Amino acid sequence: MKIKPIQKIVLAGIFLALAFVLPFFTGSNQALGQMLLLMHIPVILCGFICGPKYGALIGFISPLLRFLILGMPPIYPIGLAMSFELATYGFVSGLLYSVFKKHIGFIYLTLIIAMILGRAIWGLSMLILLSFGANAFTFTAFLGGAFITAFPGIIIQIVAIPLIIFAIEKIQEKNYQEA
Repeated sequence: MKIKPIQKIVLAGIFLALAFVLPFFTGSNQALGQMLLLMHIPVILCGFICGPKYGALIGFISPLLRFLILGMPPIYPIGLAMSFELATYGFVSGLLYSVFKKHIGFIYLTLIIAMILGRAIWGLSMLILLSFGANAFTFTAFLGGAFITAFPGIIIQIVAIPLIIFAIEKIQEKNYQEA
């Protein structure tokens, strides 16, 4: 996608606002939020559309900004681990999308790789952060938090994000042909 620098800044701001607002749909129900992963969607889209730098930046600051303004997610360990996880989603989706062909199959591949790496970074972050406290972070906790609890959100991302990216590409292609 060819986007001017000023457009990237504006779009990144919109994605940050969406990452801030979308979790309100789960209310203050932390379990529902961990299940639907609504903050992840705009961050991944930011990576695809604005590139790896903006995706990583918006991913990193989204949970921190929500904590500073709303007190949610709790900063330690959840908010910090989410910051690294979301930064990974934004960076990897932006990087791989810029490298791979703009084909629906590669959009899925980019998304799945970004999701796996983001979840791995979340697990590593939780392991490191919890190693300083009395709570241990086990492999079972990793599987439960990264995949089992988050399964509905993973499905939402796998369905929605490629469709959105594909639609944006078609709109841009149409606009390019008309210009």
